[in-house]
Amino acid sequence: MTSTGTSTGIRLHAPAPGWSVTADVVVVGSGVAGLTAALRCDAARLRTVVVTKARLDDGSTRWAQGGIAAALGEGDTPEQHLDDTLVAGAGLCDEDAVRILVTEGPDAVRRLIETGAHFDESEEGGLELTREGGHHRRRIAHAGGDATGAEISRALVEAVRARGLRTVENALVLDLLTDTDGRTAGVTLHVMGEGQHDGVGAVHAPAVVLATGGMGQVFSATTNPSVSTGDGVALALRAGAEVSDLEFVQFHPTVLFLGADAEGQQPLVSEAVRGEGAHLVDAGGVRFMTGQHELAELAPRDIVAKGIMRRMQEQDAEHMYLDARHFGAHMWEHRFPTILAACRAHGIDPVTQPVPVAPAAHYASGGVRTDSRGRTTVPGLYACGEVACTGVHGANRLASNSLLEGLVYAERIAADIVGGHEENSLHARVPAPVAHPEKPAHPLLAPEARFAIQRIMTDGAGVLRSAASLETAAERIQQLHTEARDALDVHGKTAEPGVDTWEATNLLCVARVLVSAARLREETRGCHWREDKGERDDTNWRRHIVVRLNPDRTLAVHTTDTPDFPPTQQSRPQEQ
Repeated sequence: MTSTGTSTGIRLHAPAPGWSVTADVVVVGSGVAGLTAALRCDAARLRTVVVTKARLDDGSTRWAQGGIAAALGEGDTPEQHLDDTLVAGAGLCDEDAVRILVTEGPDAVRRLIETGAHFDESEEGGLELTREGGHHRRRIAHAGGDATGAEISRALVEAVRARGLRTVENALVLDLLTDTDGRTAGVTLHVMGEGQHDGVGAVHAPAVVLATGGMGQVFSATTNPSVSTGDGVALALRAGAEVSDLEFVQFHPTVLFLGADAEGQQPLVSEAVRGEGAHLVDAGGVRFMTGQHELAELAPRDIVAKGIMRRMQEQDAEHMYLDARHFGAHMWEHRFPTILAACRAHGIDPVTQPVPVAPAAHYASGGVRTDSRGRTTVPGLYACGEVACTGVHGANRLASNSLLEGLVYAERIAADIVGGHEENSLHARVPAPVAHPEKPAHPLLAPEARFAIQRIMTDGAGVLRSAASLETAAERIQQLHTEARDALDVHGKTAEPGVDTWEATNLLCVARVLVSAARLREETRGCHWREDKGERDDTNWRRHIVVRLNPDRTLAVHTTDTPDFPPTQQSRPQEQ
């Protein structure tokens, strides 16, 4: 069997590992995708290690408000869920991947409930379901009103601790280890602070599951937590894996507006607020989404974000408003307590005032390219959740499909790993990794480069993009890359290894790919909005952009022939 991706030989500049542990599988990330995969592998008696960047419950899953979508309601069907997903994905969903999601999704949610997650119930005792943008039916299960992610995270973390899974918290994953044949052999990581391990170490394992979440911190304003710096995508690129669709960054339409200069994680105002009847209005109280789409405020997110941006441009305004004063205090307090508290903490009372909102970076529809079992183009490396590109989301994720995708594809990954273990006796064969390089292969950026990258990306590759804005962003990103490269290659100097410099370097890596893909895609599709190419072009662009990192640190970019992904190397039959 041959590989479509070859190892680049590029690793972050870091000390050699000073400690190591051995496992059958290492899961990197502790959101719904990571912990689900870990629990399934552990249940099959595989030695499983969970590595997570902060605490077990500090990932993006905890911040998910609206809920998890599945055809669980009376009269709803997987086929209807599929139709809504395909429409939102704007012609770029892999239909087979979506069919897996919607058909396996309901049972996956039921298993999550069996694990201990408690969802809100109706007076009749069944699941209380709501609607969100792009859905034609009520199929969003939620918990604690608007604290669904927190409840899912609680249940999974409790299950992990009850089973006694080995976990390494406060650990930033650095690079993939591979053996002499290019197969996965584990990861290197840096543990921050005191504990059983400290400093740079390694987990040796024949299977690695990336579930590292998103990369929202590549922009100045985002709903993502501070740990979402694209570490998994950057690691995969350095390992020679393919990434796809990184240009499709979903900007959530309704993020609490804290000022034009606000940076970092911003409070989300869930789409479920609109699902329950809130209206988008301008400063004059005029609803502006009616007439723009049959679903008005509940149109897919890209359409609502564009509607808000257009109205802001027309009126030279910094934000619009979400008006839900008609809910009354009781509904706000019981259905949306988390959002109510966040608004009041910033001096806004949604019970009596419209809430100022504007779009902010929210979700990466693209990521590390996988097949239907979560296998990447690097043997033994898997990806699931936001870090992955399964083909489910296409050009724009349908609301509340993210938690479901994490569940469904994590279970499929675990099944593949368990099957491979039984077939190949992996337990007895932990591959020996190639030696740690003596010289740094990848220059590190100074910590302050993080803020420069965020400003460049927000200005040039945000909600509104054009050839001119993307060219400027590409030039400025390339300048940062060139300066760091020359400092290392010419002068043998690089920034000191550390969490801040590793994160900044990872952000630059994903920014380069995102801008390259956005420049190449000369159309408007889904959440990729080109002002200078305002129409969707199915003839030329109903296909995916796939990127790899070359050993000389340049990018290799190509497009697929169809909207369906070609097989990963692990999906192909044995070659003769």
